[in-house]
Amino acid sequence: MNKVLKIAFGLLPFLVAPLFAHVNVASFKTYVDSLLPGTTFGMSLRSVKMGKEIGNINGDEMFTPASTLKTLTTAAAIHFLPLNYEPKTEITVFGDIKKRTLTGSLKIRGEGDPNISARYYDDPFYMLNAMVDSVRAMDIDTIVGQIDLDTSYYKGPWKAENWRRNFYDSWYGAEIGPLGFNDNCVTIRFWPGYFRGDTAVVSIQPDVGYVKVINNLKTVKGKKKKWVYGIDPDKSIITLGGTMGEDLDSASMVLPIRNPIGYFRAAFMYALKNRGIVFKEGKSKSNTELKKFSFSSAPLLSILDEINQRSQNFHAETLLRNLGAQISGEGSVEGGRKAERKFLLDMDLNPTDFDVWDGSGLSPENKVKPSTVSKMLAKMARHPKGNYYINSFASPGVGSGAKRMLNLEAPWLTRFKTGYIAEVHALVGYIYTVDGDTLTASMYLNGTNTNPDAKSKDVLDTLWMRLISYTNNNYNSLLQMKNLWLDAQGVSGLNKRLDYFSKRLIGTPYKLGPMGEGHLDTVEDKPLVYLDSVDCVTYLEHVVALAMAKSEKSLYRQLQRLRYKGSKVSFLTRKHYLLEDWVGEGKYAKVIPMEGEVSVTRTMPKKEFFKNHNITYTGKETPIKIRYMPLDKAIEMAKKTYKGTMKVLGVGIVGTSDKIDLTHTGFVIFYPGQKPVLRHASSQKKQVVEVPLAEYLQTRKIPGVTYFKFIQH
Repeated sequence: MNKVLKIAFGLLPFLVAPLFAHVNVASFKTYVDSLLPGTTFGMSLRSVKMGKEIGNINGDEMFTPASTLKTLTTAAAIHFLPLNYEPKTEITVFGDIKKRTLTGSLKIRGEGDPNISARYYDDPFYMLNAMVDSVRAMDIDTIVGQIDLDTSYYKGPWKAENWRRNFYDSWYGAEIGPLGFNDNCVTIRFWPGYFRGDTAVVSIQPDVGYVKVINNLKTVKGKKKKWVYGIDPDKSIITLGGTMGEDLDSASMVLPIRNPIGYFRAAFMYALKNRGIVFKEGKSKSNTELKKFSFSSAPLLSILDEINQRSQNFHAETLLRNLGAQISGEGSVEGGRKAERKFLLDMDLNPTDFDVWDGSGLSPENKVKPSTVSKMLAKMARHPKGNYYINSFASPGVGSGAKRMLNLEAPWLTRFKTGYIAEVHALVGYIYTVDGDTLTASMYLNGTNTNPDAKSKDVLDTLWMRLISYTNNNYNSLLQMKNLWLDAQGVSGLNKRLDYFSKRLIGTPYKLGPMGEGHLDTVEDKPLVYLDSVDCVTYLEHVVALAMAKSEKSLYRQLQRLRYKGSKVSFLTRKHYLLEDWVGEGKYAKVIPMEGEVSVTRTMPKKEFFKNHNITYTGKETPIKIRYMPLDKAIEMAKKTYKGTMKVLGVGIVGTSDKIDLTHTGFVIFYPGQKPVLRHASSQKKQVVEVPLAEYLQTRKIPGVTYFKFIQH
């Protein structure tokens, strides 16, 4: 049953649930083409609940994913590795100790810990100092012998292959080894010289004597910022040049070192000296193992946060190699790729849909299919560790999303991973919908050429936010319901809760037909939850849902159970006829015996009703008996003072037309010692009001009213 569904800048044809299977997102491509001419756009949208792809643009073509490739690296890691996995660095002490002197060696084995840095500590030497302090605690203040670095956990090269040349001279392209320090980078800070023409003042942080700076940066007049740098391709020699204005305060750059193993050795030697241990090179005559220490800086989940939230390439590359070592027996890119292929097969995904050259996504040779990425994300949503995986992603205001989608009213409705390298932008992740589904989305812009990067990001963000907005139409009403429910936690008993919530909504504006099936159907694509305004039926439904829901988390489901047959959301399954479909179902309400009641038999014209909405109704039109209290009897009862315990009944106004069961509804509240009052959404008063029931009935020209009690179900 194809119909048309509007979304901000285009049309999205949907199929009605449960046949809902495809979203025509052609308008998304039109939007991209109009703003980013010449750009190739790929997209896939998938429902986790249904397990189906519901939108596809070039989804089976190969796209460069940039940093969104990290979602594969981390998915494979969390699939195979235990949550308490921590990359280790081991120190084994060999030799003999006499008079506080170790004659022997320290063997340091690295297993790819990316956090031997100041990331989680105040001092980048924190972990190294802890290692040295463990040795010193053996009553050692001098070492005569050797420092052996075991790098066998990784198979080289340390420099990632297939990256653009300029990446190797940037902090995000640092070399990778099983032993590393400070993200294998240094910070070069510089200040103007004392006089014009002087070279700038330069410092290296942390300075372990490993990096050499050739300083040709000159001080000039004013506030000029025209400095440049170069790094030797093989040695940690950085050349600074250009000019720096004398009126500037200072500036800094984070730059990569060369040969991470040499850098680690220099940093460890610095820590030895700093902690008071003298080291003298010499030969060891003893291979006796005295002690072994193991150190780790952070567990797997912290590493995943660094990769997916903050998009740290260094962490992604070490994790890929660690995965290879743990699963494939080889700590290398190829070992990691083998592990990823095994993961994809475990997930029933086609490994050929991913062409992987690294763990971070920096290589322009990486290629993925958007459709398979959205499928992988959907499978991870159902994975036993899926929540940990999803929670490692960024979100508006968090990580790489720090400046993305900040105007979202409910930023918690999405988690995403960003991606960017030259002429490539990408966004993949999760969108939570008001109906409890999770959508996985993958969007790629390749070949953005001269289109501004900021504009490319904005296009992706706009498409993403439209999906969030459309699938969470009037989400604030659900939040309002949750707050109302939480306010009433001290109110117990169905009657008291019906009284409480029906009273709380007094004053809500009236609007006929404010609700529909949202994004799940297209006959009436109005919100699935809506409290900005109500009509008589939606007022009743919201109040009953609030009163019956067991928790604030079950409010949406409770509301849809009331509104739809079998809780299946569609225009066809909505309970359009209150007495026949809603009360007559007998689950949540039931007509009660009434004094002097009479009845009339009517047949609701459902075939005609649905035909007017271009729907073929195949069910039976069964005559129903409408029991009601004649108007005079109802007025007489309404004038009497009630003597029982407090109760709340539903009331239905029986009209004269044979084509409708009830013309109006609301709540009648019976307070002990008082006359009954009616609370209803009034089309005349244009809001929810409370009036004496007798006063209301005396102005009606109707056959009568029917009363029904509510049933907690």
